[in-house]
Formats: sequence, C-alpha cells, structure tokens
Amino acid sequence: MSNFIFRAQRAHFNRGIELHMAERQGDRLNVAVNVVMRELADGEMSEPFLGMNLTDAQSLMDELWHCGLRPTEGTGSAGSLAATERHLEDMRRLVFKGKP
Repeated sequence: MSNFIFRAQRAHFNRGIELHMAERQGDRLNVAVNVVMRELADGEMSEPFLGMNLTDAQSLMDELWHCGLRPTEGTGSAGSLAATERHLEDMRRLVFKGKP
C-alpha cells in the first residue's frame, strides 16, 4: 500500500525541479519539510534518509517524468522506443513518398 504522495514541478527561475512529499497516515497528512545534511567522517556509514515501497518509487518516477526528466541512458526505455518509432515513420514517408 502506498503511503507517500509525491509532487514534482519545474522551478520557475533556476531551471531545477521542486520536489514535495507527504505521507498519509489515516486521516492525517504529514508533509516533508527539510532534509538535513551532515558531514561524515572517513569510513563512517549512514542509514538511507528515506525508504519507500516500489509503488511509491514509481509515483516519484512518474512525477519526474511529467517534469520532462528522462533516464540518461535510455536504452530499452519507452523514450528510446518512441524515438525509434518516429524515425521509422520518417523513413517510411521518405521511401514510400507518393506511393499508396
């Protein structure tokens, strides 16, 4: 069951992404406010700052996708497939120009 709610939007002036997160607990909605950064000593380990289930991770990925972000390495991705399909359609138009 999904607990986290993500919203991502393009930042207006700095070409970045603004990320919002909330967690639903019954009839309450808790909103993430700050992530605290701290320096680690050499060799010191830390715990993840956030853990989520796969449904929540997919929700975050979808929000970033809606903001226009795509995987850097898109091999096999939907974006790569869409680009290939557009290229194929362009080639068909060139080759079969004027033919039924």
